[in-house]
Amino acid sequence: MGNIILFALMVGLASALVLIPFSNRENYGGKVKSLLLIAAIVLFTIVTFAFYYLFNLDRNLSSLWPFAILVAFGGTVFAAGKEQMIKGSLFLLSLLIGVYFMIAFLFNAEEKYETSKMAEKMEISTFDEKETPASVPPHFARNKMKKAFGQVPNTSYYELGNLQIQKVNGEYVYIAPVEFSGFFKWWNGESTPGYFTISATDSSANPKFMKSEMVYTPSSYFNKNIERHIRMQYPEAIFNGEMQLEVDNEGKPYYIRTYGEFISARNGFKVTGVVVVDPDSGDTKAYALADAPQFIDGAVSPEAVSLQNSYYGNYIHGYWNSLFGKTDVKLPSDEGTEAQVSPIFNENGEMYYFTDFTSPKEGVDSMLGYSLTNSRTGKATFYTGNLEESYMDSEGALQIIEKKFIEKKWHGEMPILYNFYGEASWLTSVLDSNGFLQNYFIVSAANPEISVYGNTPNEALRKYKTALQHGGGTVDGSSKAEEKQTSGTVLRVYKEKTGDFTIVSILLDNKKNYIISSETNPLAIYLKEGDQVNIKYMDTGETFLPVKELVIQGL
Repeated sequence: MGNIILFALMVGLASALVLIPFSNRENYGGKVKSLLLIAAIVLFTIVTFAFYYLFNLDRNLSSLWPFAILVAFGGTVFAAGKEQMIKGSLFLLSLLIGVYFMIAFLFNAEEKYETSKMAEKMEISTFDEKETPASVPPHFARNKMKKAFGQVPNTSYYELGNLQIQKVNGEYVYIAPVEFSGFFKWWNGESTPGYFTISATDSSANPKFMKSEMVYTPSSYFNKNIERHIRMQYPEAIFNGEMQLEVDNEGKPYYIRTYGEFISARNGFKVTGVVVVDPDSGDTKAYALADAPQFIDGAVSPEAVSLQNSYYGNYIHGYWNSLFGKTDVKLPSDEGTEAQVSPIFNENGEMYYFTDFTSPKEGVDSMLGYSLTNSRTGKATFYTGNLEESYMDSEGALQIIEKKFIEKKWHGEMPILYNFYGEASWLTSVLDSNGFLQNYFIVSAANPEISVYGNTPNEALRKYKTALQHGGGTVDGSSKAEEKQTSGTVLRVYKEKTGDFTIVSILLDNKKNYIISSETNPLAIYLKEGDQVNIKYMDTGETFLPVKELVIQGL
């Protein structure tokens, strides 16, 4: 608190000295001038304190430029003679600085592009068939948490805070804090009781309420407000993005916020570190990105990544090209789940922010590439995709879903591009009008006519394999799975009608399971227990192995 009082006092003193004339056309007595000066110091100090306390603005001198212009102008008007000339010069200087700050975005576009420049590759690695994508949409997870809010003590005091995905003890989960629902609830409650957690991969999982008292929160007031609390600790820091809750492997919650520096003249942003706060004790510590605690997945805020994507896509040839010629400009999509980006995890459990880029030309839904930004380091890679093929962007995938389920009025949410079996493919959750999850939809980005849906991501993936095999996809050539052959006696057969085709699941006497679609092999519908079969399949390591060829002996 002492820092902001001292800052406000210095601003008040400087402002009063500039505004109050010492020699003017009126013959004020020395006592009157002294009283005016003291009154001005007190007034400016109070106003400055209130402004910076309420809005949590960084307390750098550069943040005062609008205020400096107004005070210098007033001082020039009230002064006379040489004093007016001096204060007039001060006004012109502050005005020039203000103009520089206001038009800096016209000249620092190339610097923004350089700070956001990404490494380039063609395609992401093939998705591991044994894994389950983190595919539960946040809207659905949030709805389930709200329905479980009865687990919270004194429920009427609180509401659900912002959702954040994270890896905890090897599992992908959503975390959402319990927040105060208003000033008087905070006044009476003083602390929040904990947070909710729910699986990000299993849509059937139920949320769990975890007790952990938090005093410093985004919904607290005065010095207990966590944004104000960290501003008091780091008065000159430049923050970007909302406060986010993350928990360590013991379940202890921490609030984090990204900080960095301006590109130039209080314009643009570059990430340099993260502030971590214990919401119970208020202990606060700043870390450079490289030194952030291991349990923190989102050290770089999604808002900062969204800015980086915008710089990279728009400013490749400077600011004016982004408005007029638009040569090589590519626009990041706004279909992400957090600040226009979507968090995903790779095979090593590392979190990345995904964004696809599209053409600035209206009515074009072809994708120009996609980026993955490491959420801990901020390092990004831009994937061009196979340049010989035209990929559909995320908006195009959502439009296909809308048309597919037009009668039911279902819609897609959280489209993510994966490399499924060597085919660039959109995986999207499908929700009804009430926000309840209905199924998972997969569509080829290069061949939109190849699409499937299933009740779970893995079910949709199994169907997608057979659809790719029949529809000319690249599963045969690019999947990591090895092609093998076997033969034996059919012990069990299960047939499931899906659209115009039948999915046939087979258990052989070698105790392995296989799956094939009648779309690939129409004669598979005649398969029965006891048949002798020859099978050519892909050894993906899954419970149900995809069949390429099926021969029923004697048929």
